[in-house]
Amino acid sequence: MTARMQVAFIAHDRKKDEMVNFVIAYEHVFRHHDLYATGTTGKRIMEQTGLTVHRFMSGPLGGDQQIGALVAENVMDLIIFLRDPLMAQPHEPDINALLRLCDVYGIPVATNIATAELLVKALERGEFAWRELVHKYKPEDWQP
Repeated sequence: MTARMQVAFIAHDRKKDEMVNFVIAYEHVFRHHDLYATGTTGKRIMEQTGLTVHRFMSGPLGGDQQIGALVAENVMDLIIFLRDPLMAQPHEPDINALLRLCDVYGIPVATNIATAELLVKALERGEFAWRELVHKYKPEDWQP
């Protein structure tokens, strides 16, 4: 088992049930890691699992940006962000900013359930060990 990884969950309203079911299915994996989520998503995950989740504000109120700050500080290791591509989001600039930060800092991010499953299987197999090396460096040491 690798070190504890920092995993964040974000789900748009019409994807929250899917997220909760996904976390229930992989609760045996997630219980070994530190979990974060935007407000309602985190609340629903905690209500329906035995997991502890550090909750931020809801996405439209700044939760996406709070998670983005952890990406920029080289804290976050994996983000599962179930987006609703068929519904316009009033905070779309915040969403794009978070995804951009994940690209800049090389943070694996899943935006659909298929990719989320692949990343969680990799997490379960210990294939995120490379993140332990990355944690040794401060963000200012990076040259993006």
